[in-house]
Amino acid sequence: MRQITLAVLIAALITGPAMSDTPISNAAPWDQAFLPPAPKWDGASRALLRSPNDHWASGFEQDSELNFSPDYAGTRAWFERLDAASDLIRLESFGTSPEGRDIYAVIASKDGEQFDPAKPVVLVQAGIHPGEIDGKDAGMMLLRDIAFYGKSDLLDGANLILIPILSVDGHERSGRYSRPNQRGPRVQGWRNTGTNQNLNRDYLKLDQPEMRAVRGLILKYNPDIYLDVHVTDGMDYQYDVTFGFTGQDETFTRSPAIAGWLDSVYKPHIYQGLEAQGHIPGELVFGLDDDNPRAGLNDGGLGERFSNGWGDAAHIPTILIENHSLKPHEQRVLGTYVFIEETLKVMGQNVTAVRAAIAADRALRPALLPANFVQVEEPTEIVPFKGIKYEMYESAASGRKEIRWLGEPDPEIWQMPWFGSRPSLHLKRPAAYWVPAYRTDIIERLAASGVQMTRVDTPTPVDVTMLRLKGPKMSQRANEGHIEVKIDGVEEEMTRWTFAPGSVRVSTDQPLGDLVMLALEPQSRESYFAWGMFLEVLSRVEYIEPYAIAPLADLMMASDPALKAEFEAKLAAEPEFAANPHARLGWFYERTPFYDQRHLLYPVAREN
Repeated sequence: MRQITLAVLIAALITGPAMSDTPISNAAPWDQAFLPPAPKWDGASRALLRSPNDHWASGFEQDSELNFSPDYAGTRAWFERLDAASDLIRLESFGTSPEGRDIYAVIASKDGEQFDPAKPVVLVQAGIHPGEIDGKDAGMMLLRDIAFYGKSDLLDGANLILIPILSVDGHERSGRYSRPNQRGPRVQGWRNTGTNQNLNRDYLKLDQPEMRAVRGLILKYNPDIYLDVHVTDGMDYQYDVTFGFTGQDETFTRSPAIAGWLDSVYKPHIYQGLEAQGHIPGELVFGLDDDNPRAGLNDGGLGERFSNGWGDAAHIPTILIENHSLKPHEQRVLGTYVFIEETLKVMGQNVTAVRAAIAADRALRPALLPANFVQVEEPTEIVPFKGIKYEMYESAASGRKEIRWLGEPDPEIWQMPWFGSRPSLHLKRPAAYWVPAYRTDIIERLAASGVQMTRVDTPTPVDVTMLRLKGPKMSQRANEGHIEVKIDGVEEEMTRWTFAPGSVRVSTDQPLGDLVMLALEPQSRESYFAWGMFLEVLSRVEYIEPYAIAPLADLMMASDPALKAEFEAKLAAEPEFAANPHARLGWFYERTPFYDQRHLLYPVAREN
């Protein structure tokens, strides 16, 4: 590696933004321009900017390049000043980060401390990935304009809750080298938290205090819509603001009424509002092949670890916003401002309809719940797509042809194959689950999610179905602090089980019943089991040596012709098994009363 002097590095840090469009003389390679050029943009939403000299200009607006986002202390001080100056604005703390920082929301309302129940509540979350901080800067501008610049009428029809920074510790692990594929701001927060966790994988399992805190805020205010603001990765295209919600392009949604309203009413309104301000809104899509931009598009998966998948199962209208990483920070922030403002308008105009959709979906109790979504094998349709011109070039570094995006809108509308998602599993809905008392951690996770449970205070015998796990396979690497586990399936065993005092019965006949199933069914890809929270059941206790099991196995065959026939059939069908003496003896051991009867027995029971 070429040596870069300390003086050059210091000069690079001082003289300009990382990934600047203007090369820095004598700077390190990573401080020179290497991203594709951005298409020219001069949207009408630029009129929303205040002068840098304005008393209420945000840190973003005060920057001459509009490529800056203030740090935690500066953001908090600005909002506290706004709170002190306006009766419409107040701050509310709702959690503490692992490094001891306050997690807070900024609430805009004409109702005071007690919201008018007739008004919809709009919850906007920024900074779950702190480098993707557009929502914070847009929220500062909009709240300022609500307080002082003629937009207070937005609060006549709705109340706004803004979480400006959710991952506050990651936000403060900031620098110029956080997101190399994103055009600004020039100093960005870090993707993961202070404990190196990705909060955008934690919606269902609720490992992290930040996510438990935001779940508590949701339970307190019961928002009518939830906006989760990100900046995307991946291919270049013309769209600057993309967004999606589960159910818009596939049949298998857990919230069909919500998805229908979002698709028919909400999305057209947001598109119209963004286009009127010079933005190019688009569907949230992901390229199928990084090496071939025209190969097709998909929805990126619908897991409940993400906000949109979780919102679909929790029956909360949830919008995943992904502004495009290669558009300038200014363009993305202004697009987010318009998005939030239009959401306040459409929600105020449609509160009755959206609440009817929410109520309808929360009343559903499907006998079969779709889960474990996978990409369909063949495209379901061809969709128009506004692409960016590109060429292929020989890279000396990679030794092959690579894509070079040219920063020019392609006048040809691409016709792209669309690969939606389908469920690879349908979960049967039991009446309830029983969680044993000793699994206080599982009970606490369910409680933090807002799940209703009934605790027993005496030993309680119940007729239940226990699940025997088949073919468990542990991941070879850690993910989010867990070792994930997959299984081939389950065998159901009917039994009468006595649950100790402190055990809980978790009914599926509740609004969060779908989330309960996805969390507690071990075959669910997002379940507590799949995240490796029940590893103890994979351990077998007690063994038997060959000198003991071999004569016993001979006796078993001699006394049970059917068992002998089953064994001989397995030998004939499975040569590898036939050639493995330990596997052969183990087969007999499993069929004796000496075998550990709780090996691979999942301790959460179904009540049918």
